[in-house]
Amino acid sequence: MPTFKLRMRTSAALLAGAAGLTAIGAGVVPATASAATASPQAIAAQIVPANQLSSFSQIISHESSWNVTATNPSSGAYGLAQALPGSKMATHGSDWKTSATTQIRWALDYMNSRYGSPNAAWTFWQNHHWY
Repeated sequence: MPTFKLRMRTSAALLAGAAGLTAIGAGVVPATASAATASPQAIAAQIVPANQLSSFSQIISHESSWNVTATNPSSGAYGLAQALPGSKMATHGSDWKTSATTQIRWALDYMNSRYGSPNAAWTFWQNHHWY
């Protein structure tokens, strides 16, 4: 095995370990056996492209503190991405009220369709404190 491949796998393993994941071969899988027990952050690390993950994480941290059932008492915005109304996330799954996976997929699609990417959405958020 060439040295550069070993370094890439080692780097992937270090990054995956920091995110609570395990690197296996070329892929990264949750360290836990079930997505039901994986943290929302670990699920996002599987779904969101690596070069967009930091921005995605910043937005979700500010919007909901990674709380799947976060509800804004004033507006009724709901979930990780604070969708308004929350029921619009049903386009990505009937389990939208409780599934981090469904909410993350919806949020990523929202950021991509409205802003072009999570990185662009984060730039907008930094300027306006909403997205």
